[in-house]
Order: sequence, then structure tokens, then C-alpha cells
Amino acid sequence: MAAGAVLAVAVLGLPGAAAAQSADAPAGTPDATPSAQTAEKAPGAGKQRNDERHGPGTKKPGKKKPGKKKPGKKKPGKKTGPGEILGSEPSSFQYTPGVPTPTKAWKITYRSTSADGRPNAVSGTVIVPDDGRTTPRPLITYAVGTVGLGDKCAPSAGFPGGTTAEAPLVNAALVRGYAVVVTDYEGLGTPGDHTYMVAKAQATAVLDAARAAQRHPEAAKYGVAKEAPVGIMGYSQGGGASAKAAEMAATYAPELKVKGTASGGVPADLAKVADSLEGGDSAGYLLMSAVGQDAANPALKLDKYLNDEGRKLAEVVRNECVGTVLEAGRGKTIEDVTTSNPLDQPDWKQAIAEQFIGGEQPSAPTFVYHGDADETIPYAVGQKLRADWCAKGNAVQWTTFAGQSHVGTAIQGNGPALEWLGQRFADQPASGNCGT
Repeated sequence: MAAGAVLAVAVLGLPGAAAAQSADAPAGTPDATPSAQTAEKAPGAGKQRNDERHGPGTKKPGKKKPGKKKPGKKKPGKKTGPGEILGSEPSSFQYTPGVPTPTKAWKITYRSTSADGRPNAVSGTVIVPDDGRTTPRPLITYAVGTVGLGDKCAPSAGFPGGTTAEAPLVNAALVRGYAVVVTDYEGLGTPGDHTYMVAKAQATAVLDAARAAQRHPEAAKYGVAKEAPVGIMGYSQGGGASAKAAEMAATYAPELKVKGTASGGVPADLAKVADSLEGGDSAGYLLMSAVGQDAANPALKLDKYLNDEGRKLAEVVRNECVGTVLEAGRGKTIEDVTTSNPLDQPDWKQAIAEQFIGGEQPSAPTFVYHGDADETIPYAVGQKLRADWCAKGNAVQWTTFAGQSHVGTAIQGNGPALEWLGQRFADQPASGNCGT
């Protein structure tokens, strides 16, 4: 999910955007726009179906070459499995074009896990304040809102030039002294279609980004350490990714010292979100979600349901950024782009149901926020997530932003979310407000 392109550009273009350099005045939007995405397509791009790819560093199926394995132990310190760093190169971070920041950054590729449990490769960016600190500092693993499915839209592609729309929100964490790692998600910046709105794939990418950051030898020089506290954070698509990561952290990445998760505008129930979007200005998200589900599970065979208009729009979805997609899909209904509705089929119903968030209790406290005038993700969806987690005994701090739209809440909620995470990093008790 994401905000409209015009609003995103307007917010980023405000003269007061520099206020993001103050920890008390973050600014930004949850999404990138096509005009802001000028970076070239990431190496290795060229969308192919996820069942046909395995990502760099992953062995492809086939027969083993004859011959015996060489005897000997693995090299000391060699890390394998989720969080393993497959590649790293220096990068840079600007929160708005032409404004360098006192930070160090590296673009990384790391091992993660697809929704069906297969190993994959995901890219992302590790960013640390260049403030002279070498002792352990808190790490936030940050999940961005919708940028699009084209590789050129990935957060890592825009950070060096300041064109990633959520960079001001990320910067607000950096000026507080926190290290931040931002995943590009599966298939966004790496081969294959992005598994957009596939809860498990997004969550593992978020958690494994934290693991990879803590294994990064250069970041370690700036206080990114395994013993440091970890916070999970995200809004919109990132709200869903961070919320699912909160549910999975204890079982999938128990070694991470997760102190809390801040999730806003969470699309916790995709069926209800779809009902609210169809035929409206943000209808393009529906086909984005359908492409994402099909990428994770090609047996769904999305293409067989699409008509000529649908196939044409799906091509735009797979290769462009969110602003272009929303414009192309504006006002479209499911009937406009299909020969028959896939959401009427049992396998599609099951796939959508599997993305539900709220069925498991997070292992650490949560800060959940939503605008009551959200035009993209219904306020009632956020309320239901709060109720589900409260019922399971989680310490939920629920915050409503009265009269705020989807974008407005992303901006208004960023500071309070970071403040709440700071309290968790300081080991202050969190009781939540479930009883109110």
C-alpha cells in the first residue's frame, strides 16, 4: 500500500523537509514516486518468475559433479543460512536530493527465506551514524511502504541520490544515534517478481536484514553488534511487514534482541483492504497484490484470469514504480481486468487468508497506529489488529491520529513511534493501553 504520487512529491518538496535532521521533527512519505526514481535498474534485474530463480549465492537444482568433497572444516567465522551476507559494497545515504548526511552506508545482498521456506537472496542497505561511536548502539530494521515492483524503485537504488521517499523518516532514526537497516524485500532489486504483500516473505526479509547488519564487519566498527537491542519498524506495506515480523521474531530469529515493534497503517486483512480499494483511485494496489501472490505461488496462475487489459496493466505493475501503477490502474475494477474473478476461487481465497496478521502474539511490546481518516487502509482493519493482539496478551500501545489520511499518519506517527522505540531500547516498562 502507498500514498498518491502527488502527495508524496508535495511532502518531499516542502522547504521544511530539512526538519528531518531534527529528531523531533521527522518528515517524509511512505512511498516513492516514478519521478523520484531515477536510478538504473539494479544488477541482476530482469524479472523472471520466482520459481525459476534461486538468487545469487543459492545452488540451483541439478546433479552433483562427480568427485569427493575435500576434507577439512569450514573457515572460522563462516556464517551460513538466513542473514548470511552474500555481497556488500559501499553506498551512501541522502534524505533529500543534494543533502549529504554524516553517515556510512553499504548496499548488501543477504540470505533470507521465501514464503514457502526456500532460501533466497534479498538486497538492502545498512546505514550508521558517523558520529565516532564504536560501542553497541540500537539497530532498527526498517520496512518501507509501497514503492512499486520495478527494481529501479528499490529503496537501495534511491538512497545515494536522496530519492527514496521514506529517507526522511529513516533519517529521523539516524539522528537519534540508531543504526538502521532497510530491506528491499524479495524480488525488489534482485531477480524475480517482488512478492508484494506476501506476509511471511516480507517478514523474513525484515528479520534477516537485522541479522545481516549485525554480521557486517564494517558496520561493526560503528557499534552494530549482536548484543545490541533491535527494534522493528514500518508503515503501510512496511506496517504489514513489520507486524508479521513481530509475530515471527521469537521462532524465526530468536537470537535477535527484539525490544519492540512500531507498525502503522497495517494492511492486516487483505480481503477487507481489497474491498475498499476496488474501483477507486488506489485500485492499482489490487493488481500489485495479485502479482505479488502469484510470484510467491505460481500455481495460482494469475495470467489465466487476466484479459488483454489486465495483462497490459500487469506488465506495468511488474516494471514500474507506484505512481505510474496507480495512474494506470485508477478506477479499475476486478471485472475490468479479468475474464473471471480469481478471488472467487478456493486457492486464491486460501492465499489471501494466509496473509492475515493478528493470529499470533508478538513476543515483544508493540506500538500500533492508524489514522481514522485513512483512505487507503480502513481504520477498522487497524482496530481489529489491535483487538487481536490485545486478546492474545500483547502489550499494545494503540494510537489514533484523528482526521489524518494515510500519508498524514505516516508523517505524524513517525516521531511518536521512534520515541516509543527509544523507551524500549532504554528498557522502560511497556504496559500498553489495551484496557482503554
